[in-house]
Amino acid sequence: MFPTTYTDIVKRIETVDPISYGKTRNYIDGDVSYLSPYISRGVISTRQVMEITLERGFQTSEIQKFLQELAWRDYWQLIWLSKGAQIFEDLRHPQPQVQHHDVPSALINANTGIEAIDTAIEEFYQTGYLHNHVRMYIASIACNIGKAHWWAPSQWMYYHLLDGDLASNSLSWQWVAGSNSNKKYFANQENINKYCNTHQSGTFLDVPYEAFNDFDIPERLISTVSFHKETPLPTSDTLALNTEVPTLLYSYYNLDPKWREDADANRILILEPSLFKQFPVSKSCIDFTLKLGENIPGLQVFVGEFDDFIASYSPNEIYYKEHPTNSHFEGHEDTRDWMFDVKGYYPSFFKFWNLAKKELKQLEA
Repeated sequence: MFPTTYTDIVKRIETVDPISYGKTRNYIDGDVSYLSPYISRGVISTRQVMEITLERGFQTSEIQKFLQELAWRDYWQLIWLSKGAQIFEDLRHPQPQVQHHDVPSALINANTGIEAIDTAIEEFYQTGYLHNHVRMYIASIACNIGKAHWWAPSQWMYYHLLDGDLASNSLSWQWVAGSNSNKKYFANQENINKYCNTHQSGTFLDVPYEAFNDFDIPERLISTVSFHKETPLPTSDTLALNTEVPTLLYSYYNLDPKWREDADANRILILEPSLFKQFPVSKSCIDFTLKLGENIPGLQVFVGEFDDFIASYSPNEIYYKEHPTNSHFEGHEDTRDWMFDVKGYYPSFFKFWNLAKKELKQLEA
């Protein structure tokens, strides 16, 4: 489902149908891009996807929905840069009607009784991927029907996602749960049937939307479990560093094979246990990361903290790409490739987007 060679990844960008994407993306069998794991792991950038797509001759007006969805990823990242660790707490409002801080067992066990959701979760455990619409359904079931605080179930999802992005994941869950939006997101059975091609009835979601105004937790969602996982990190390579050349540090969020690709440098993927203790991910996520790392010639793996790396190897000049997860790194910081020059915090995506559109018009001029 997700090839890992750079050639195949670029080919995937070049074969996306952005017009069909805009028309069908909400359907579970819609024409989605499947680029998110590569964007999240920093193999490719949102700007790169935008530029390659526009070079194919599409007008921005006919692929606006595709560009907007790319821009959402940058938008969440900009909020993370502006708000820092605040995104891991209720950002704008306390989440209303919270009754517990665990995960409904029915979600973890793919046993909600909603056919489309249970099937999607079972496939999720196999593939590490969930359709975006299904992510919203699951978050609504956990938080707004099951009345869980968003944090624990969001971490369960992040643990398994190959495209796990802490900003996108945390802030999207908060958007559904009402702590990063002005109202909660609900989906009833009719909505799920429409977009997931099912014909189910008689479930706890088979009600009109008005019923959600005063809704008790369904019996199916009463049982909950705490979410505690550890990340199965690999063993460090025995590093061979040339102290006469710079050292480029790659990370879980930066595996860009084109970054300073012509430089004579040591190339180290640093996996810090402290990050993965706070935000655990599955073995599948780690294996996927290591496979993507094979696109970077000579990449060596160091499992340890940044300070330990410096103390152990006394590297020459350090270079790294800016990201909130490595703000404690010291050395030369390179910027990321953003889609637009618009920066800062905007409480509304469309305030951000309206400014970004001005740059799109300049691209077409």
